[in-house]
Order: sequence, then structure tokens, then C-alpha cells
Amino acid sequence: MKDLEKLLFPEITLETDDIIMNIALKKDYSDICDLNVRKEEFIRDLKDFIDEFEQTDESLEFMRYYD
Repeated sequence: MKDLEKLLFPEITLETDDIIMNIALKKDYSDICDLNVRKEEFIRDLKDFIDEFEQTDESLEFMRYYD
């Protein structure tokens, strides 16, 4: 059963007028007991992810869709 749990990540869909983003969380945030601290950690990780993505070739390829 533990192997199956590793395959099932919690997911969320974030949507604005311009973007729909589906996110699956691979990091286990359960060791952070305080809900507000857990949220801050997740938001920090999300911002880091976006900053990293901005620096990749994939981000340029993604925007070339509109060429």
C-alpha cells in the first residue's frame, strides 16, 4: 500500500482569467504542524519553482506557441 501512496500526489488546479495551472505536490508537507507555516513553505516552494522555470529553455519553447 505504501508504494501506491507514493504514486498518488495531492493535486490542485489554480485558475485566473489568463492561466490554468494543474499542480501535483511531490513534497510531503506533513512534518510541518502549523498550518500557516505549512502554507508559507508551499508558497515559497511554488515561487521557487516559477523562478526556476523562468530560467529554462522549456519556458521559451512554451511561449513560442504564439509564434
